[in-house]
Amino acid sequence: MPLSIIGAGFGRTGTFSLKMALEMLGVGRCYHMAEVIENPEHVAVWSKAAEGKPVDWDALFEGYGAAVDWPACHFWKELLAHYPDARVLLTVRDAERWYQSMYDTIYQALTRPHRRPLPNGQRDMARKIILEQTFAGRFADRDYAIAVYERHKAEVQQVVPADRLLVYQVSEGWEPLCRFLNRPLPEAPFPRLNSTAEFQKRFGRR
Repeated sequence: MPLSIIGAGFGRTGTFSLKMALEMLGVGRCYHMAEVIENPEHVAVWSKAAEGKPVDWDALFEGYGAAVDWPACHFWKELLAHYPDARVLLTVRDAERWYQSMYDTIYQALTRPHRRPLPNGQRDMARKIILEQTFAGRFADRDYAIAVYERHKAEVQQVVPADRLLVYQVSEGWEPLCRFLNRPLPEAPFPRLNSTAEFQKRFGRR
């Protein structure tokens, strides 16, 4: 099935919780950076995309109904062009809190020695897409990184038609998400996953 939902929000804006929520709503499997760990052959595909080479998006996302988080969010324009009927979810949070969460988790995982490094070349691919291409190697500069984050949010809202876009904080829970996707409200609580502490535990500290 083609992607019906494109997540344009940066990592650490609740993307893992969103992944689980979308799957609970029955949109199909949701692609996330976690999928790259489970499918090491995907690293080469994303590396190819990062080099600006053509990618068979349909083959990469076969069996998925949605894609959120990095690396997919970096290519939201390409995905929107390829899946013109897809809806776009832009997950957001307070910029200062987002930066601190990014710094304490993804940035550390990509720049510091860890007991449990990202496997199978994923670290190199993620460094290129996130640190180099998204933040021009300047993520440690808080003001610069936050400016990139804010520009990204503004660009998505400028490009995507309003009737196909939901600007969304996962703290809002089910209601706006279900209304946007025309899905009934689940009885189960909204998933709250992948906190900073959980991330650090998964990848190990320095």
